[in-house]
Amino acid sequence: MGLDDKIANAAEKVSGKAKEGAGRASDDEQLEAEGRTDQSKADLKDAGEKVKDAFKH
Repeated sequence: MGLDDKIANAAEKVSGKAKEGAGRASDDEQLEAEGRTDQSKADLKDAGEKVKDAFKH
């Protein structure tokens, strides 16, 4: 996994946590769900990159 990918995935995860927190604080269920979705996407991307790295070595 390249450093750029790691940074992008971490940023997406942090952004998702912020959205989820803002949604929870403002009682906006849709924003909270978007935050959880963003976090899940970042986790899936990390997993995919790890699988690619495993096959490279």
